[in-house]
Amino acid sequence: MRLPESWLRAWVPNDLSIEEIADRLTMAGLEVEEIEARAPDFTGVVLAQVLAAEKHPDADRLRVCTVNAGPDAPSLQIICGAPNARAGIYVACARDGAVLPGNFKIKQAKMRGVVSQGMLCSGKELGMTEDSEGILELDLGQSALGSNIRDHLRLDEKTLVIKLTPNRADCLSMAGVARELSALIGKPLVKPAYVQNPSAAAAKGSASIGVTIDPAAHDLCGRFVSRVVSGVNAKAQTPDWMKARLEQAGQRSISALVDISNYVMLELGQPNHIFDRAKLSGDLSVRWAKPGEQLALLNGQTVELAADVGVVADAKGPVSLAGIMGGDGCSVGDETTEVVLEAAFWWPDAVRGRANRYKFSTDAGHRFERGVDPAATADQLAVLTHLVVEICGGQAGPVLDQVVRLPQTQSVSMRQARCEKILGRPYSREQIESVFKGLGFEFQAKADPGADGKFIFTVAAPSYRFDLAIEEDLIEEVARIVGFDAIDHRPPVAPLVMAHQPEGQRTKSQLRNRMVGADYNEVVTYSFIEQSLAGAFAQPSQLLPLQNPIAAQMAVMRPSLVPGLLTALTDNLARKESRVRVFEIGRKFIKDASVKAGPWSVQGVHQPVQLAALAYGDALGEQWAMPARWVDFFDLKADLERLVSPLSLSFERPGAVPAAGAQGLLANLHPGRAALVLLAGQVIGAMGELHPKLCQTLELPKAPVVFEIDLDVVLPRPIAQPSALSKFPAVTRDLAFVMPEQTAAGQVIAKVQEAARKAPNGQRLQRVVVFDEYRGTGLSDGEKSLAFRFVLQDTEKTLEDSEVDALMSVFSDTVQTAFSARVRR
Repeated sequence: MRLPESWLRAWVPNDLSIEEIADRLTMAGLEVEEIEARAPDFTGVVLAQVLAAEKHPDADRLRVCTVNAGPDAPSLQIICGAPNARAGIYVACARDGAVLPGNFKIKQAKMRGVVSQGMLCSGKELGMTEDSEGILELDLGQSALGSNIRDHLRLDEKTLVIKLTPNRADCLSMAGVARELSALIGKPLVKPAYVQNPSAAAAKGSASIGVTIDPAAHDLCGRFVSRVVSGVNAKAQTPDWMKARLEQAGQRSISALVDISNYVMLELGQPNHIFDRAKLSGDLSVRWAKPGEQLALLNGQTVELAADVGVVADAKGPVSLAGIMGGDGCSVGDETTEVVLEAAFWWPDAVRGRANRYKFSTDAGHRFERGVDPAATADQLAVLTHLVVEICGGQAGPVLDQVVRLPQTQSVSMRQARCEKILGRPYSREQIESVFKGLGFEFQAKADPGADGKFIFTVAAPSYRFDLAIEEDLIEEVARIVGFDAIDHRPPVAPLVMAHQPEGQRTKSQLRNRMVGADYNEVVTYSFIEQSLAGAFAQPSQLLPLQNPIAAQMAVMRPSLVPGLLTALTDNLARKESRVRVFEIGRKFIKDASVKAGPWSVQGVHQPVQLAALAYGDALGEQWAMPARWVDFFDLKADLERLVSPLSLSFERPGAVPAAGAQGLLANLHPGRAALVLLAGQVIGAMGELHPKLCQTLELPKAPVVFEIDLDVVLPRPIAQPSALSKFPAVTRDLAFVMPEQTAAGQVIAKVQEAARKAPNGQRLQRVVVFDEYRGTGLSDGEKSLAFRFVLQDTEKTLEDSEVDALMSVFSDTVQTAFSARVRR
């Protein structure tokens, strides 16, 4: 929001510099982003008068102007191509040697054989406006010819650009910010005469219009105030003072009626609307739109209305989008002679998000979405009426003020002792009362029975302050107005205790370091993702949509970390990064009715911490030692096993065991190149190559490999136990089995290890690995041969053949029985 300095000082007269004002407002929570001048720096431009304008002898569109630029230059010859250059007007003249914005230097020069001794400037050339249709036409005012144009137009006056938080809707006006500044610096608020006493608003005519508020629309409109003004002159000129303020506030002057409407909104914060009475059919009604209705808006856009969109309608249909924008069919123009003035209180929930739906935004909608003072609606319509009658003439009819349902004012109590405890410094009763009085709060103070010498202040929240609801809100007001800089800078004092990290528990940082050491980069992605992408990773009933998403592509809480990694991949590929290895640690969000509310949980939301990784591109990066190859399933599997070491993972084909918690990711993995990740027999995640369909949707040239696991289950680790190395030689035996081809080698190894734990002397089995797979001649269809190497060793003696044969017989029988296998001879 833009606040002209002179306008603000008119409301709160003070001697502070504009920088001091900006600092006070910023420290009070109204952040001043920038202090702007009305125009950028330039020199050598003066107020001048065109004495004569003759046609150029050698150019149809140029004029040779004789210009009086002051006592020292009473007759300059300047060539000008502007269509409005004519004798008698006052202009901005850049004399020889002037420097315009952009370091554009003016020098005497010949144009088509005629000498030009300067330049007549447009507003755009001086950086004042975007209009470049002609040269600036000025009033002489109290200035003399030859005066510096910056002084004449007050171009050095500053404008504050303020960034407001959504809860401070009361400051979306000059009056609101002035109220804050008055409380901050202790200077009185000086309201303009037309605000204190809008005398011209008195009803002198009898013209009126009926307004009906639909009983079904009480949650749309809480208050609707209207009146008719007859005999207005729509061609009246907007006063210069109002034009100047509007332009400095970022509003373009359009016409007197429109300018007055915008001015009242900017000054008092109440959006309003002016209808051309002659273009309305019958009386007005306030209601929800009927499905299929359409409305042509002032911005030239025609929108189709839904049943949850509020409208003001006449007998023929909608004429205004409630709280957002008026319709083009009843807009005021030069021929308007009778107008309907309207100001209303629209409930924020009835306006919020409607303009975004139609892909535009308005100042009115921005204010109503956050809340407008419902108690001041009639008073601000009176100010609007006064200015219309004063500037455009006419007679105002009676006021029709319909109150349906307004927000209930509430009282909020603040304990002085609590305020001091929260802010960490004492505040006297007088200081607190001064703050509340300065902000215009009505309050009562009584002794606090729970704290000697302290008081409890009960404040009736003003109708324009929607953000005052709890005790901490009032504490914040005290801190803001007295000043955050009044709070002492005292570092906290506490005993320094070394954090205890159990040896059997890893930290997230340790896992991060392992991933970085494996050549991955950590990313932090948004927890909000696109609806279509989220739907691929969870059932619709499991998704958590946002009620008010900040963007269409951020409408759902992520049910997996993988979509964020895929977004990072596509962004990197778009920037010509051919090798991408990324990981993320974060929460996923799944709707689950079984989850109860607790200190670290939310009712109905399962949000476990996950670790996910993605690898794409060359497996080893650019190097010369080995041939280049694409990263595959087994590369990522090795990275995952190293990550969780010394824990031992197992991997199963999908469907071999219940896949609770992994279905969403599995559905997006290649059916033949994916696996469930298990720890101690429990599924903790899934990994594999991305499904071809999803690769096609994301326009990926090749498929990345991904994994996602539950983080909490891999943080514990077994504590290493020392053991002596055996002095005796190990014995190696190989066995090959013919078995059904769907049998996984990992299942066989797990079964052998289980048998070793149960068998006498089974601890002698040090390791078992698969070293060969065969399919082909000598085997039936549907069979394969797996060869395993068994390493046995004892710490007490050299193993005898009979002892080795006994164990190998146990292992062989176990495999043949469990997997319908036979020993291959």
